[in-house]
Amino acid sequence: MELVYHIGAHCTDDERLLKGLLKNRGILAKQGIAVPGPGRYRPILREMIVSLRGRPATAEMQQMIFEATTNGEKAERLILVNQSFLCVPQKALGEGTLYPMAGTKAHWLAQLFPDQPCAFFLGLRNPATLLPALFAKSPERDFRDFLAGTDPLSLTWSDVVRRIRDAVPKARLTIWCNEDTPLIWPALMTRIAGLPEGTQLRGTDDLLDTIMQPAGMKRLRAYLDEKPPVSEAQRRRVVAAFLDKYALPDAVDQEIDAPGWFGELVEDLTARYEADLDAIATIKGVEVITV
Repeated sequence: MELVYHIGAHCTDDERLLKGLLKNRGILAKQGIAVPGPGRYRPILREMIVSLRGRPATAEMQQMIFEATTNGEKAERLILVNQSFLCVPQKALGEGTLYPMAGTKAHWLAQLFPDQPCAFFLGLRNPATLLPALFAKSPERDFRDFLAGTDPLSLTWSDVVRRIRDAVPKARLTIWCNEDTPLIWPALMTRIAGLPEGTQLRGTDDLLDTIMQPAGMKRLRAYLDEKPPVSEAQRRRVVAAFLDKYALPDAVDQEIDAPGWFGELVEDLTARYEADLDAIATIKGVEVITV
């Protein structure tokens, strides 16, 4: 059985990916893919992870997790989702870096089923918008206190990715940009489910429904029905064209609410983020889903 962990990041898909997979739970179960509801496993996983702290889970512990997540039914792929697998939002920034416990927590997760293969899925977000979003979830009232002396320009996702790879070198790691999710949503769903690209699943338009005008969605669906795309890449081009014309401004233009977070800094952070993505693409053992 392969374990699949969707580990965040915070302030990305807000569990829409999990909700989309749950819509297909019956279809996926017939193919040996288990997608349990989070209430069935998050408490027990949290307890075991804290108790074991990186030690291999015993056979009895593994059986407890398996029964809690699958009701004892056979599964070849078990998908577990929690944006706080690596830490709670309040600890996503610390020690001058993003997700300081990323490598440690990835190792702890892998040790829940130490003899089984595992894969990790992680959505990234531009620090220019991520940090204000994390600040909004923190108990701090002053943005400078939230940063705690961290230079935003020093933060890189490639550092997080390398720490995860070093901690679990045998695990597959799949990365994508949250900013691309409207275009790659169907691919994300099939990839995390371990299904071939182009597999038809329910809910592949759910994200678009939240960011596109209803009239635009109606015309998009009609266009795709009339001219079915021959590849995922072609579908993305069609969706991009419709988003250009029918996107809801408030849904695609992310408001940045943080003191001192002005144009030049945002531009610098965005440029560094884009360069960092190029660096991530070169890391061995990392697959990047792009547009």
